Amino acid sequence: MAKTVMETLHSFAQALGIADLWGRGFLSVVLTFLTAAVFTWRFIPRVRAFAIKVGWADQPNERRLNKEPLPNAGGLAIFAGFILSVVVAWALRPIIIESVQIQVLAILLGGAVLVLTGFIDDQFGLSPLFRLIVQALAAVLLVVNGLHLDLNAMPFLPVLPDAINAPLSVVVSVLWVVGLTNAVNLLDGVDGVVGGVGFVASVVLLVTAAQFPDRAAAVVLLAGLAGAALGYLRHNFNPSRIIMGDAGSYLIGYTLAAVSMLGTLKFSVGASVLVPLLVMALPILDTTQVVIGRLARGIRNPLGHPDKTHLHHRVLARTASARRTAIILWSVALAFGVLGMLAQRVAFPAILGMVVFVVVCLAWVAYRRVRAVERERPPGPSTAP
Repeated sequence: MAKTVMETLHSFAQALGIADLWGRGFLSVVLTFLTAAVFTWRFIPRVRAFAIKVGWADQPNERRLNKEPLPNAGGLAIFAGFILSVVVAWALRPIIIESVQIQVLAILLGGAVLVLTGFIDDQFGLSPLFRLIVQALAAVLLVVNGLHLDLNAMPFLPVLPDAINAPLSVVVSVLWVVGLTNAVNLLDGVDGVVGGVGFVASVVLLVTAAQFPDRAAAVVLLAGLAGAALGYLRHNFNPSRIIMGDAGSYLIGYTLAAVSMLGTLKFSVGASVLVPLLVMALPILDTTQVVIGRLARGIRNPLGHPDKTHLHHRVLARTASARRTAIILWSVALAFGVLGMLAQRVAFPAILGMVVFVVVCLAWVAYRRVRAVERERPPGPSTAP
């Protein structure tokens, strides 16, 4: 009987992309996720207290939901949890990322540069052109270290001569990274939206990457990013106590774009782009419709003129609830993720396991935040005679 149960568990684990349920590789991924989640969860209150002390906060205005200054240094905590978890994974099992060390380091360095840029912009303001240049340089950093899309490896596209494919692939790679970085940043307008969407996207890509034997490094990075996003979300679900700012949204968008290009086999790099395109369809569609709308209104610099035409603003106007808005957009992101996994022909048990895990995690952190708000609420007037 016990042998049958173990064989069933082993078969189910293999369907999820787990070669050895009790192996060092799988356990290191679990530990990476938990390290990022727990550290970020516990570290954010300290970051918040320091941010309030030194004045790192977004002031209320006509576009924001907060009625008082709201600490905007959450991205620093997300980055810290992400880096710490990757270091722990690297220490436990260096072989996981040994073959792509320089590429992983390029992702971490580019992410650090964008976190710093986003944080400075949050506190002091930077021009859109300067931010775009830094994002492009961070994307080029990936390309020169071998991380790029190969258009000839993409499904449904014609094979191009090398003289055309090489430079065009570089251009598309830079546009992919810069575009997705800004798309995630522009989606950050309602409590919990980007944290939840980032978590969903990370888990979807993690489970998909686990289906490829050459994607162990991607699995580790995505586990760390998913854990950090979940730990942050515990403090950001409405009413939020802290926001991630550009530092956090840049990190999530950039890392997801970079990891989608991380692989050692040509076929897996090309195939891996299909799922990110679908799972990130929400921020991509949001950015597209916003840019087109602003251009149609005669705005020459569509990324430098914020307004309330984003999808999250439209959903919020209909629901009149930041919580419902976040949950709706999480659900849309999850639906796109499932669609991407189906298109990638990921096994049904893996898709089902991903959905259950995502729903349970999001429901748990939302519940914990709501309970915390209830405990923080001052007691009402006494009804005693």
